[in-house]
Amino acid sequence: MDYLSEIEGKQAHDPMFLEKMKESSSSSSSCLCVPGPVIVGAGPSGLATAACLKEKGVPSVILERSNCIASLWQLKTYDRLRLHLPKQFCELPLMGFPTGFPTYPSKQQFVDYLEAYARKFDIKPRFNETVSQAEYDPTLGFWRVTSVGVKGKEMEYVCRWLVVATGENAEAMMPEMEGMGEFSGDIRHTSLYKSGGEFRGKRVLVVGCGNSGMEVCLDLCNHNARPSLVVRDTVHVLPQEMLGTSTFGLSMWLLKWFPLRLVDRFLLIVSWLMLGDTARFGLARPHLGPLQLKNLSGKTPVLDVGTLAKIKRGDIKVRPSIKSLKRHAVEFVDGTTENFDAIILATGYKSNVPSWLKEKVMFSEKDGYPRRPFPNGWKGENGLYAVGFTKRGLLGTSMDAIRIAEDIQRCWKEEAKHRLAFTNSLLHRSSSL
Repeated sequence: MDYLSEIEGKQAHDPMFLEKMKESSSSSSSCLCVPGPVIVGAGPSGLATAACLKEKGVPSVILERSNCIASLWQLKTYDRLRLHLPKQFCELPLMGFPTGFPTYPSKQQFVDYLEAYARKFDIKPRFNETVSQAEYDPTLGFWRVTSVGVKGKEMEYVCRWLVVATGENAEAMMPEMEGMGEFSGDIRHTSLYKSGGEFRGKRVLVVGCGNSGMEVCLDLCNHNARPSLVVRDTVHVLPQEMLGTSTFGLSMWLLKWFPLRLVDRFLLIVSWLMLGDTARFGLARPHLGPLQLKNLSGKTPVLDVGTLAKIKRGDIKVRPSIKSLKRHAVEFVDGTTENFDAIILATGYKSNVPSWLKEKVMFSEKDGYPRRPFPNGWKGENGLYAVGFTKRGLLGTSMDAIRIAEDIQRCWKEEAKHRLAFTNSLLHRSSSL
């Protein structure tokens, strides 16, 4: 097999290697040696890393459990979704957005951009391959990645480097609520929500007041539904734009000149002048400023795109935390009870890394994130890397992808020298016989 000759050339000095590989090849139904890294996940993080590697002459293989790139964006987002940040902050490395795109591209425009990105760099993921296990084999000095196809066929990939690109949004978070089995209406996560059109005229309770929850409420309003919003915690609501520019862009510029504390104070003053006191409408602000809170906890402020105006007018009702669900109603912690036809859970997503990566040093088993905080969480031991776990969106993804590609390229060049020296040694020996 090709993969055996490839690895034998790298590991000929290891007396246990051939015996170990023979055991592996006899027990696996299919096995493939990947000369470059295996990347798990074909979302923006995986695509960016593959493109950066290709630009440096390093091949890679992407394994994707779905049947398309960017499956979260294509299959699990609502129709009215747009990028919440200006496009210049959401570009992947080596390729910008088309000049004709608006400041805040739509969901379909972003998907079109990603598909064009994959075509430009000739990135062809292996679709419908779910990684069930990845583990470093210290005897081989390689990673062994097992995937399962749609018909249950297993495939093992042997690689020197493993890039975890499944990201922060791999699995929907479903909260447990008393009485969920009793509620007779529709309960669904936002990953299954497409449009408010199917809820026209219905009383809908949206749980979660992040960017998704706020925007789903606005969408429901625009389709003549009657939404209420459960606000379980404090939240920073900022205007999407202030002083004629994007709030995010302005924040990044101010941080070049002023300390974070002063920038936070500025953002809150301008937000109060533009939006008023949000606490009056049930949206109390945290004690920490929006940027400080983001840095410490990863919690993103809400960038208002019109929802707050609907709340002020009473089109969207703000409700406290849920105590329990009844057959047709919801009881809140303040003792009130209201009837609802449906519940939308805007409760976010989580990492699924602990379910398949057999490694306990780089990634936390508790939340599936790198243990080391940004900007140092991208590299682990034994050729393990992480991209898309920075809690800093696509900007953080691009930074990770560039670093990873540069690091692997250095290793790639060094190993290429060793392979060349090994080959020359074999040629010299054969010629002397």
